[in-house]
Parts: sequence; C-alpha cells; structure tokens
Amino acid sequence: MQNLNISVVQFEHKSADKEANLNTIDRMSRQAANEGADIVAFHECCISGYTVANSLSKQEMLDLAEPIPGGPSTEKLIWLSKEHQITILAGLFEKDKNNNIYNSYICVNEEGLVAKHRKLHPFIHPDLSPGNSYTVFKLNGWNCGILICYDNNILENVRSTNLLGADILFMPHVTMCTPSTRPGAGFVDPALWENRKEDPTSLRIEFDGLKGRQWLMKWLPARAYDNAAYVIFANPIGMDANQLKNGCSMILDPFGDIIAECRKLDNDIATATITPSKLTDAGGHRYKNARRPELYKEIFSRKHQPRQHVAWLNRK
Repeated sequence: MQNLNISVVQFEHKSADKEANLNTIDRMSRQAANEGADIVAFHECCISGYTVANSLSKQEMLDLAEPIPGGPSTEKLIWLSKEHQITILAGLFEKDKNNNIYNSYICVNEEGLVAKHRKLHPFIHPDLSPGNSYTVFKLNGWNCGILICYDNNILENVRSTNLLGADILFMPHVTMCTPSTRPGAGFVDPALWENRKEDPTSLRIEFDGLKGRQWLMKWLPARAYDNAAYVIFANPIGMDANQLKNGCSMILDPFGDIIAECRKLDNDIATATITPSKLTDAGGHRYKNARRPELYKEIFSRKHQPRQHVAWLNRK
C-alpha cells in the first residue's frame, strides 16, 4: 500500500434539492482534487437531505429515492469523478425494484460504482428498510469499509467491519446537537447560525460543547484506536430541515489522533495523508492479535431482540 490523500467535507445541504447538493459536491470535489486528494468523502444523505425524511410520506420518500446503480445521482457522481479525477463517496436514499427504501452511501470512481452500503440501523422514517450486510472494498490498494451514523454506535459493527479487513472506515453522519438522555445534550438555536458572522463565539461554544464536539470525542477516537484503523468522519454543518448541525468533519489515525478537521463555521474541507505504517504501529493492532475469541464467541452469539430509542424523533 502507498500513502493516500483523503479529503473530508462539511457543507450545508438543501433538503430534497438534489441538484443544489450535487452542485456543491461538484465544487468541493474539484477543490479536494486541486489540494491533491485521491478520495473525497461527504456526509450521510448529502445528496437528498436527511431530517426532511421525518416529515415525508412513503410515496414522497419513493419520489425522493433513486435506484443504485443506474439512478441519476449515481451517474452524476461517476461523471464528476471522471471530470475531477477523484474517487467520491456520498449518500442518498435508495429504492429497489420492490419499492423498498434504504439510507445508502456509495463510492464511485471514473470506472463506475465501486461500493454501496445500506444503513444497518435506519430510524429517520418508518418505511426505511435496514441493510443486512457489512461493506468492505478496495480503493487504491487499501481495504475500506462503510458504516453510516448509528451503525457506528454499535461496537460490534465497527469491529466486524475492521476484522473483515477494513483499515479505512468511512463514517458518514448527520449527528450531534439533538436531545438525548445524556447530560448536556440538546438542540442548538438556529438563530445562532443566522448570527454567526456577528457572534461566532456563542455558536462555537454550543458546537464544541456537550451538545456537539465534546460528545463526539467521548467515543469517536476510541473507534479508531481500538481497531487500529483510519476513521473518516463526515457530518453536515448548518440547517438540516429544522435542525442545526455542527460539522466538525475530521480524519483520525489509528492512534485515535485527529490529523485533519473542518473548523470553519461554514462549508469546509480538510485533507490528510494516510500512511500504512500506522496500521501496525498503533496499539490496537497488538490488541487485536491478542484476542481470544473462544472466551466470548458464545456470549456474542446469544439470542437478542434489538431495540432502538432515539429521543428527538417525532415518529414512533
């Protein structure tokens, strides 16, 4: 494996306006390529918008969703990849021939669709179907995996994807700044976003506090550290339907250290070089080799009825 340059992006998407969002993806993919990136990663449902789904009927969701491959957004991304000579990862709602709907994230290059992951734990709309498989694929000689937002909160998903070979974990999100049972959680007032040029300090306090980045730092570095993997975390900034999101898209190395991060209170891009040596130098590599699966394989395989609670959803 050779060194690889990866860009991660944050931007304010427009709900259900795929043309506008693809235009932004076009501009920021060009910028990433000009900065020398081989790959650029965008956030969950960056093409379609995300929280807007909470207010849509099933038919409206079907109208918003597209087939993958063959849909217009996938074809547009492939064209952009050729145009800018960069691999692109982006998210949208997918529909299959039976009108099942998925929250999907795809990777394309100039040759076409490289990989597609269907979110394992969708919840923004009751008619979303869950994916039922892990996603591992190769990019530029590196083994990569995808897990979308809530997928990453279940430890077993991240470790399983890593054990299947993924040394780069793409983690597209729409997260933070929502209510929860944890102390300090909650929405951020959209008025702070509108007033960010006059008063950036008040917004930054909210974005970086327990509603946002401080919560992220409780767990995201551990996913990289424990698995000795690179983590590519992408998150929107600005208004997502009626919710304000705080961005802070970032790249972490296998030591759990942040090596690039978006910090503007605006659309932004951050680029880092990833190197193969860290995969085996990091402590997580030794810990994985020291595992004794015979001690816990039966524990992990016990029957279990999954339950999911998301406090801020209006739907039940």
